[in-house]
Amino acid sequence: MRKLLVLALVGLAAQLVDGALGMAYGLTSSTLLLVVGVAPAAASASVHLAEIGTTLAAGVAHWRFGNVDWRVVGRIALPGAVGAFVGATFLSSISTENAAPWMAGILFTLGAYLLVRFSRPLRSRPGGGRLRGRFLGPLGLVAGFVDATGGGGWGPVATPALLVSGRMEPRKVIGSVDTAEFVVAGAASIGFLIGLGSEGFLLPTVAALLVGGLIAAPVAAWLVRIVPAQLLGATIGGVIVLTNARTLLNAGDAGPAARPVVYALLAAGWLAALVLAVRALRRTRRTHATVDAAVATSAPDHAAPDGAVEPAPVVAAGPVGADDRLAAAER
Repeated sequence: MRKLLVLALVGLAAQLVDGALGMAYGLTSSTLLLVVGVAPAAASASVHLAEIGTTLAAGVAHWRFGNVDWRVVGRIALPGAVGAFVGATFLSSISTENAAPWMAGILFTLGAYLLVRFSRPLRSRPGGGRLRGRFLGPLGLVAGFVDATGGGGWGPVATPALLVSGRMEPRKVIGSVDTAEFVVAGAASIGFLIGLGSEGFLLPTVAALLVGGLIAAPVAAWLVRIVPAQLLGATIGGVIVLTNARTLLNAGDAGPAARPVVYALLAAGWLAALVLAVRALRRTRRTHATVDAAVATSAPDHAAPDGAVEPAPVVAAGPVGADDRLAAAER
């Protein structure tokens, strides 16, 4: 019972992260399941089955908050489903011994990518027009395959690619990616069902992750506007890197003397990424405050009814939303 409660809390935390960043539910959940000894294919299968419910709830919540571009969802979800089905079939066909390093390697790489991405602002390539199917199709295919074989990866692959395009609002990128993941998770689950059978799904684990995720989904859709995205991304990236490093070190037969050195280097890198993320967040907030102040001071004065001159109303700078922070970080 205690284990299921812990898994429910993990599902809740993972969905909060995923709903705020558009990524990391599968990465966080799969990493924990690997740590407690679940076979890679069973871990990915269970996470994706739980994601059918959590992504449905997240998609509805994002839709109600106006965070979804349905055209993008349609063009990225179907190729993503194909990639996820193929990836699930591939992972189901290889042995647990070979799958563990493969899955840990993907998770480690994606965790390192989160560290790098959220520790510094990225340069965007703003452009007009809509995103084309010839870009969205291959992106969905690759993201879906990585997601199924790594136990997560749909968001870390798809979300940054759409953000860097500069053609969508960050909040709509996150909402659209989360909504499309419902189709991807369903296709991956079908692939695992064919490859592993129903015994490949750990139903108590699925239920615990699902309950936690369903509770968090509507909250996460709201938090996307206020959560400090860069700090959250750097934090979860470091957790994923350190946790999956253990599996990779075991697979590489690293000696006892090498392990503390590797862990110390990874922890130092994580700390450096957090410091850089905080600095980037502060720069973004200062830029936002400067822009608000400039707009307020440049507004024309308003004439009062008796002819007196009133100063222009000053617009108070509210909390910087996650979409604003991501947009500024991408510029």
